[in-house]
Amino acid sequence: MDLARKKLGLLLSTGPEHRNLETAIGLSDAALTSGAQLYLYLIDDGVRVLDDPRIGTLPDRGAKLFVCAYGCQKRGLPLRDADRVTYCGLVVLTDLYNGTDRLVALN
Repeated sequence: MDLARKKLGLLLSTGPEHRNLETAIGLSDAALTSGAQLYLYLIDDGVRVLDDPRIGTLPDRGAKLFVCAYGCQKRGLPLRDADRVTYCGLVVLTDLYNGTDRLVALN
């Protein structure tokens, strides 16, 4: 199957200590390697995985990285890398639900 025109949405709400991070990295790598468009949304404790270098390199590979600004504020995390990361709210998450071919939620 040609995945070049497919859009995968990936939602991560758990922190770096949870095994969901490894799953998110694996799914992200597989999607990008297969030519799919990847849209990763970090929410709740998921905003803390921004410090993981494997997440930080995803935009270099073509992924769109969205981070819940409210989640960062609640956890005292600074907004950084605004040229590589889009800080946003739940409206963007709704757009991902409606605009991707598949959305995987890792909670």
